Amino acid sequence: MRRVVMLVDNAVEGDSRVQKAARSAADAGWDVTLIGCAHVDAERRWRLGDAEVRVLPLADARATPPAAASAVLSSPRGGASASGRDAGSRDGSGLRGVSGLRGVSGLRARLLARGGLPLRAARLARRPVEHAEVRFWRARLRDGAWRRLEPGLWDYERVAGPVVDDLRPDLIHAHDFRMLGVAARAVDRARAAGRDVKLVWDAHEWLPGARPRRDNARWLPAHLGYVREYVGHADAVVTVSDTLADLLVRDHDLPERPTVILNAPIAATTETSAPDLRKRCGLPPDTPLLVYSGAMAVQRGVDTVVEALPLLPGVHLALVVADPAAAYVRQVVARAARHGVGDRVHVLPYVPHRQLVAFLATADIGLIPLHHWPNHEIALITKFFEYAHARLPIVVSDVRTMAETVRATGQGEVFRARDAADLARAVRAVLADPARYRAAYEGEDSPLPGWTWEAQAERLDALYRRLLTPTR
Repeated sequence: MRRVVMLVDNAVEGDSRVQKAARSAADAGWDVTLIGCAHVDAERRWRLGDAEVRVLPLADARATPPAAASAVLSSPRGGASASGRDAGSRDGSGLRGVSGLRGVSGLRARLLARGGLPLRAARLARRPVEHAEVRFWRARLRDGAWRRLEPGLWDYERVAGPVVDDLRPDLIHAHDFRMLGVAARAVDRARAAGRDVKLVWDAHEWLPGARPRRDNARWLPAHLGYVREYVGHADAVVTVSDTLADLLVRDHDLPERPTVILNAPIAATTETSAPDLRKRCGLPPDTPLLVYSGAMAVQRGVDTVVEALPLLPGVHLALVVADPAAAYVRQVVARAARHGVGDRVHVLPYVPHRQLVAFLATADIGLIPLHHWPNHEIALITKFFEYAHARLPIVVSDVRTMAETVRATGQGEVFRARDAADLARAVRAVLADPARYRAAYEGEDSPLPGWTWEAQAERLDALYRRLLTPTR
């Protein structure tokens, strides 16, 4: 049995794409170990079907390059050599060339000394310093500048690298961007030892269009350089949409177009029962119920829904979120109370992903109120498919790909992003004739058969087999 190691930069729970990929690969006969890296107290282990899951703690990792990595890798795309720069050598580390930064560092110290600036002003004052740091390290290390701008990326190598080496995989499947370098270095170490290991990179999003996960000027250029340095090590790339596949070919001059693996739900489930969303909200069958399921953040547009509720008398909203007590969730609930609709907003925790479609099915409408952001324009996101398999009409903002799909299939209505009045109009249209929109999921023209994880798993299995089939 050939061994597959999957890598992801989270605690696995809550990441349905990663869970489905691991479980379906194991079902297809691969020996699968899924390794997550997260800020947990101790290593966690469990099984997803026949796949083993190990979540490794990042808590004790240090943002310094591990010795095992420092002896390997020069980038095929002009990135830094680990043997020279990662190990902190004098010619590559910048230890003899930091005088250009001392002035801006001193400026930052003077500006921020004694807490004399409000937080926002401090952030603004910090920007010139951060941009100077980016320019300096990019000039010295090119794509390898991430070693100085975002050294925390080494934490994933320190934690996961030795575990991957011990498992001796035949194929490494790196999910998202942070684990790409970890996988590439593991492949190079294996090949240096005489073992041929294949690398699949699973690009979950278009990084140039991502919202930085830290409020600084270093985060995005550092991670863009990191990906550029290591993408050439991938034997194959998979991603979530045709649009993103085309962008990846353009950005990285890929020799082969990525395989598209949609974030579709599992059609067949072994669950015998699932909780009922409407009952969890304490609502009778005739009460109109909107549902938003997924991550909560300003750019997700839930505030627009709250602002629309006063225009929709008697309509309730269910928010299905990872952490009902999270700070932003509490802000949304407080906002609803200020609008006088607090009693019509219900916050519920996630259910297991194999139960989610059945859980959502008792709502009347699934909401996708995204703001315009590059990554929001290019994909059919996970909740889109989950709502569709729950046979819910979808009300989506006018982000390009999902709006075009909804208009083509007739499965819902489109509204102008961040426009509460137009969202209310779209909701009223669906509630006036829900059967018209649900009909899009029935008959020979239904898109649902192709929108299943089972169909995607077949593509992934075929890719693995092609990569690992010996050629003359």
